[in-house]
Amino acid sequence: MLRALTLPTVLLTCSLAAIPDPVAPDPKTPRPIDAVASIWMEDLTWMEIRDQMQSGTDTVIVATGGVEQNGPYLITNKHQVVLRGTMEAIARKLGKALVAPLVAFVPEGDIDPPSLHMKYPGTISLTEATYQALLTDICASLKTSGFKRIILLGDSGGNQAGMKLVAEQLNAAWGGKPKIVLIPEYYQFYTNATKWAEAQGIQQVPEGLHDDYVMTAQMLSVDPKSVRMEQRIKAGKFTINGVDLAPAAKTIEFGRKVIDYRATETVKLIKERG
Repeated sequence: MLRALTLPTVLLTCSLAAIPDPVAPDPKTPRPIDAVASIWMEDLTWMEIRDQMQSGTDTVIVATGGVEQNGPYLITNKHQVVLRGTMEAIARKLGKALVAPLVAFVPEGDIDPPSLHMKYPGTISLTEATYQALLTDICASLKTSGFKRIILLGDSGGNQAGMKLVAEQLNAAWGGKPKIVLIPEYYQFYTNATKWAEAQGIQQVPEGLHDDYVMTAQMLSVDPKSVRMEQRIKAGKFTINGVDLAPAAKTIEFGRKVIDYRATETVKLIKERG
C-alpha cells in the first residue's frame, strides 16, 4: 500500500529538484547579471568567458614569466609585472582575445644542489619536464574550452626552448586545431628597446645587477611599488646603471612606449603567422 505524500514533502522534493548541481551547472544557463569587460580570464566568471567566446573571441594568450632574484630593487615577480602591461596591450590590439592566468613558474636553475637563480631566496624553479608538462596541460585545457588559437609568449630567455618544443608537439598532435602560435620575437623586442634607448642618448654603465633601465621603466609604468620607487628616492638610489630614473613621469612615459612597441610588433607577427 502506497502512502500519500504530504504537501511539505512534495514541496521539499520539488525544491531539491530545482537546485542545480553547484559543480556541474547547465552550461547553457543564462548569465543573471551584466558582464564585466576584461581581457583577463582570471577576472571573469565562466559565463562571461563563455559569452565572449560566443561573440567571436576565439584566441587566448598563454604568457610565461618567472619568479627569480632581480637584484636589490626589483621584486621577484618582475616578469609578471611586465606581462600585466604587455599582455593587456597585445590582447586589446589583437582584438577578440583573452589572456590566460600568467604562468609564473618556469625553469630557474637546478633546485638541489641549487644553481643560477635558485641560489637566492624567493626563487621558485621547475624542472624542464615539469614546465613542459604544465604548458601542455594548460593548452589542452584551453583546447577543451573551445579556443581556436593559442598564442605562446615568454618574457624570459630561459622560457623559449620549452615553449617551442610544446608548440611543435601540440601542433603535430592536434593538426592545428587549435593552432599553437609561438612568437619568440616578443622577448627579442625587449633587447631591441634597449638599443632604442641607447639611440636616444640613454647610456647605461652596468652595475652587475639583474636589472636595467628598460626593465625598470616598464615595471614603473605598471606598478611603482614593484621597483621600490619611494624607498629608493628616500635612500638617494633612484638610478639604475648610472641612469637617473627621475623624474618618474618621464621614465614611466618611456616604459609605456616600450610596452606599446613590444605589443605592436608582436601583434604584427601573430597576424602574419596565425
